[in-house]
Amino acid sequence: MNRRIVIWGASGHALVVADIVRLSATYDIVGFLDDIEPSPDFHGIPILGGREQLDSLRDSGVEYLIVGIGDCAARLALAEVAREKGFSLATAIHPNAVIAAGVEIGPGTMVAAGAVINPGSRIGSNVIINTSASVDHECVIDDGAHIGPGVNLGGNVTVGTGSWIGIGAKVRDGVVIGARSIVGAGAVVLRDVPDETVAFGVPAKVKRKLALND
Repeated sequence: MNRRIVIWGASGHALVVADIVRLSATYDIVGFLDDIEPSPDFHGIPILGGREQLDSLRDSGVEYLIVGIGDCAARLALAEVAREKGFSLATAIHPNAVIAAGVEIGPGTMVAAGAVINPGSRIGSNVIINTSASVDHECVIDDGAHIGPGVNLGGNVTVGTGSWIGIGAKVRDGVVIGARSIVGAGAVVLRDVPDETVAFGVPAKVKRKLALND
Protein backbone atom coordinates (compact mmCIF):
# COMPACT_ATOMS: atom_id res chain seq x y z
CA MET A 1 0.00 0.00 0.00
CA ASN A 2 1.32 3.45 -0.94
CA ARG A 3 1.78 6.12 1.68
CA ARG A 4 -1.03 8.68 1.92
CA ILE A 5 -0.33 12.34 1.24
CA VAL A 6 -2.22 15.62 1.26
CA ILE A 7 -1.21 18.64 -0.85
CA TRP A 8 -1.62 22.04 0.81
CA GLY A 9 -2.71 24.43 -1.92
CA ALA A 10 -5.16 24.16 -4.82
CA SER A 11 -3.94 26.27 -7.72
CA GLY A 12 -1.85 25.75 -10.84
CA HIS A 13 1.36 25.01 -8.96
CA ALA A 14 -0.43 22.47 -6.75
CA LEU A 15 -1.68 20.77 -9.91
CA VAL A 16 1.92 20.35 -11.10
CA VAL A 17 2.92 18.99 -7.70
CA ALA A 18 0.03 16.51 -7.81
CA ASP A 19 1.12 15.27 -11.23
CA ILE A 20 4.67 14.68 -10.02
CA VAL A 21 3.40 12.88 -6.91
CA ARG A 22 1.15 10.70 -9.07
CA LEU A 23 4.01 9.81 -11.43
CA SER A 24 6.23 8.81 -8.51
CA ALA A 25 3.83 5.98 -7.62
CA THR A 26 4.99 6.33 -4.03
CA TYR A 27 2.01 8.14 -2.53
CA ASP A 28 -1.77 8.07 -2.77
CA ILE A 29 -3.15 11.61 -2.87
CA VAL A 30 -5.93 12.01 -0.31
CA GLY A 31 -6.82 15.51 -1.53
CA PHE A 32 -5.91 19.19 -1.53
CA LEU A 33 -6.22 21.72 1.27
CA ASP A 34 -7.30 25.28 0.41
CA ASP A 35 -7.60 27.97 3.07
CA ILE A 36 -8.91 30.63 0.69
CA GLU A 37 -11.65 29.30 -1.59
CA PRO A 38 -12.36 25.67 -0.76
CA SER A 39 -14.61 24.01 -3.33
CA PRO A 40 -15.59 20.36 -3.83
CA ASP A 41 -12.64 19.46 -6.04
CA PHE A 42 -9.82 20.74 -8.20
CA HIS A 43 -9.24 18.92 -11.50
CA GLY A 44 -10.90 15.82 -10.13
CA ILE A 45 -9.04 15.71 -6.81
CA PRO A 46 -11.16 16.54 -3.76
CA ILE A 47 -10.54 19.69 -1.74
CA LEU A 48 -10.91 18.60 1.85
CA GLY A 49 -11.14 22.06 3.40
CA GLY A 50 -8.45 24.25 4.94
CA ARG A 51 -5.96 23.98 7.76
CA GLU A 52 -8.75 23.06 10.17
CA GLN A 53 -8.56 19.57 8.61
CA LEU A 54 -4.94 18.96 9.59
CA ASP A 55 -5.63 17.35 12.96
CA SER A 56 -8.31 14.99 11.63
CA LEU A 57 -6.14 14.02 8.67
CA ARG A 58 -3.24 13.21 10.95
CA ASP A 59 -5.53 11.26 13.28
CA SER A 60 -6.82 9.25 10.31
CA GLY A 61 -3.32 8.08 9.48
CA VAL A 62 -2.23 10.56 6.79
CA GLU A 63 1.47 10.99 7.54
CA TYR A 64 2.78 12.99 4.58
CA LEU A 65 2.17 16.50 3.28
CA ILE A 66 3.70 18.74 0.64
CA VAL A 67 2.97 22.44 0.24
CA GLY A 68 1.89 23.19 -3.33
CA ILE A 69 2.06 27.00 -3.17
CA GLY A 70 4.40 29.11 -5.28
CA ASP A 71 4.75 32.01 -2.84
CA CYS A 72 8.03 31.42 -1.02
CA ALA A 73 7.20 32.96 2.37
CA ALA A 74 3.81 31.25 2.49
CA ARG A 75 5.32 27.89 1.54
CA LEU A 76 7.86 28.09 4.35
CA ALA A 77 5.25 29.17 6.90
CA LEU A 78 2.77 26.43 5.99
CA ALA A 79 5.48 23.78 5.97
CA GLU A 80 6.33 24.75 9.55
CA VAL A 81 2.67 24.46 10.55
CA ALA A 82 2.54 21.00 8.96
CA ARG A 83 5.64 19.86 10.84
CA GLU A 84 4.20 21.12 14.11
CA LYS A 85 1.08 19.06 13.41
CA GLY A 86 3.21 15.92 13.06
CA PHE A 87 3.34 15.54 9.26
CA SER A 88 6.44 14.45 7.41
CA LEU A 89 7.20 16.67 4.43
CA ALA A 90 7.36 14.74 1.17
CA THR A 91 9.75 15.45 -1.68
CA ALA A 92 8.35 15.41 -5.23
CA ILE A 93 10.85 14.74 -8.03
CA HIS A 94 9.64 14.33 -11.60
CA PRO A 95 10.96 11.15 -13.28
CA ASN A 96 12.22 13.26 -16.19
CA ALA A 97 14.39 15.46 -13.99
CA VAL A 98 18.14 14.80 -14.15
CA ILE A 99 19.81 14.88 -10.75
CA ALA A 100 23.47 14.01 -10.26
CA ALA A 101 24.51 11.41 -7.75
CA GLY A 102 25.13 12.80 -4.29
CA VAL A 103 23.00 15.94 -4.66
CA GLU A 104 21.32 16.76 -1.35
CA ILE A 105 17.61 17.61 -1.57
CA GLY A 106 15.68 18.66 1.52
CA PRO A 107 12.15 17.62 2.52
CA GLY A 108 9.21 19.40 0.96
CA THR A 109 11.14 20.25 -2.21
CA MET A 110 9.70 19.87 -5.72
CA VAL A 111 11.84 19.25 -8.81
CA ALA A 112 9.82 19.57 -12.02
CA ALA A 113 10.09 17.94 -15.45
CA GLY A 114 13.21 18.72 -17.46
CA ALA A 115 15.12 20.21 -14.54
CA VAL A 116 18.84 19.45 -14.26
CA ILE A 117 20.82 19.58 -11.02
CA ASN A 118 24.54 18.97 -11.41
CA PRO A 119 27.11 17.42 -9.03
CA GLY A 120 28.00 18.97 -5.71
CA SER A 121 24.84 21.03 -5.42
CA ARG A 122 22.76 21.26 -2.28
CA ILE A 123 19.03 21.98 -2.41
CA GLY A 124 17.31 22.99 0.82
CA SER A 125 13.84 22.26 2.17
CA ASN A 126 10.60 23.44 0.52
CA VAL A 127 12.44 24.60 -2.60
CA ILE A 128 10.93 24.71 -6.10
CA ILE A 129 13.19 23.81 -9.02
CA ASN A 130 10.71 24.48 -11.77
CA THR A 131 10.25 23.19 -15.31
CA SER A 132 13.48 22.91 -17.37
CA ALA A 133 15.54 24.94 -14.89
CA SER A 134 19.24 24.08 -14.68
CA VAL A 135 21.35 24.24 -11.55
CA ASP A 136 25.02 23.76 -12.33
CA HIS A 137 27.78 22.28 -10.21
CA GLU A 138 28.18 23.14 -6.51
CA CYS A 139 25.23 25.50 -6.22
CA VAL A 140 23.54 26.09 -2.88
CA ILE A 141 19.80 26.74 -2.96
CA ASP A 142 18.56 27.64 0.51
CA ASP A 143 15.21 26.76 2.06
CA GLY A 144 12.05 28.03 0.40
CA ALA A 145 13.68 29.43 -2.74
CA HIS A 146 11.91 29.23 -6.11
CA ILE A 147 14.02 28.67 -9.23
CA GLY A 148 11.57 29.50 -12.01
CA PRO A 149 10.95 27.71 -15.31
CA GLY A 150 13.85 27.87 -17.73
CA VAL A 151 16.24 29.54 -15.27
CA ASN A 152 19.96 28.80 -15.77
CA LEU A 153 22.27 28.98 -12.77
CA GLY A 154 26.01 28.79 -13.39
CA GLY A 155 28.33 26.87 -11.11
CA ASN A 156 28.80 27.83 -7.46
CA VAL A 157 25.74 30.09 -7.37
CA THR A 158 24.09 30.66 -3.99
CA VAL A 159 20.39 31.50 -3.75
CA GLY A 160 19.29 32.68 -0.31
CA THR A 161 16.33 31.61 1.77
CA GLY A 162 12.96 32.43 0.24
CA SER A 163 14.30 34.11 -2.90
CA TRP A 164 12.50 33.97 -6.24
CA ILE A 165 14.35 33.72 -9.57
CA GLY A 166 11.91 34.58 -12.36
CA ILE A 167 11.27 32.62 -15.52
CA GLY A 168 14.15 32.46 -17.98
CA ALA A 169 16.65 34.38 -15.83
CA LYS A 170 20.35 33.58 -16.11
CA VAL A 171 22.81 33.84 -13.24
CA ARG A 172 26.57 33.91 -13.80
CA ASP A 173 28.78 31.44 -11.95
CA GLY A 174 29.76 32.41 -8.42
CA VAL A 175 26.99 34.97 -7.93
CA VAL A 176 25.19 35.20 -4.57
CA ILE A 177 21.47 36.01 -4.57
CA GLY A 178 20.57 37.24 -1.09
CA ALA A 179 17.71 36.01 1.08
CA ARG A 180 14.09 36.96 0.27
CA SER A 181 15.04 38.71 -2.97
CA ILE A 182 13.36 38.72 -6.37
CA VAL A 183 15.14 38.43 -9.71
CA GLY A 184 12.90 39.43 -12.59
CA ALA A 185 11.99 37.25 -15.57
CA GLY A 186 14.64 37.18 -18.28
CA ALA A 187 17.25 38.95 -16.18
CA VAL A 188 20.97 38.33 -16.71
CA VAL A 189 22.60 38.49 -13.29
CA LEU A 190 26.33 39.22 -13.37
CA ARG A 191 26.79 40.60 -9.83
CA ASP A 192 25.62 39.68 -6.35
CA VAL A 193 22.09 40.69 -5.35
CA PRO A 194 21.67 41.85 -1.72
CA ASP A 195 19.05 40.50 0.69
CA GLU A 196 15.43 41.66 0.30
CA THR A 197 15.86 43.51 -2.99
CA VAL A 198 14.34 43.42 -6.48
CA ALA A 199 16.71 43.13 -9.43
CA PHE A 200 15.95 42.87 -13.14
CA GLY A 201 17.22 43.79 -16.57
CA VAL A 202 20.08 42.86 -18.90
CA PRO A 203 22.42 43.12 -17.16
CA ALA A 204 20.39 42.95 -13.96
CA LYS A 205 20.48 45.93 -11.61
CA VAL A 206 19.03 46.32 -8.15
CA LYS A 207 15.95 48.52 -8.53
CA ARG A 208 14.54 48.78 -5.03
CA LYS A 209 14.46 47.41 -1.52
CA LEU A 210 11.59 45.10 -0.69
CA ALA A 211 9.13 46.27 1.95
CA LEU A 212 8.17 43.73 4.59
CA ASN A 213 4.65 43.37 3.16
CA ASP A 214 5.71 43.00 -0.53
